[in-house]
Amino acid sequence: MTTQPAATLHGPMEISAEHPAFAGHFPKFPVLPGAVLIDAALSAIAAAHGLDLRQWHLASVKFLDMVRPGDALSLEHGGPVNGSIRFTIRVADRKAVSGTLSHAPAQEDSACRTRP
Repeated sequence: MTTQPAATLHGPMEISAEHPAFAGHFPKFPVLPGAVLIDAALSAIAAAHGLDLRQWHLASVKFLDMVRPGDALSLEHGGPVNGSIRFTIRVADRKAVSGTLSHAPAQEDSACRTRP
């Protein structure tokens, strides 16, 4: 992990206006579920930094605005700094989601341990 400030990465997030989640998440007023947004953001962050997401967890996430079909989305995130990655998802110039990923070293699964 680096303790130096990392450059912020900016890029578009592509979620089709035809995504099936829109159909059932309020049929007359479609809104993209937060889980879909977080999944897309985590995939992009993991790819950009070569992360194994099994060693990271969402320390915080705030949903600040809704995402409707056809909204232009962008993702901003930095590199790991002191074991954390901050990210923001924007809809045009509005902040829709903000959050922090924290590094969590892999722990031994207690279900897999043998007892003495």
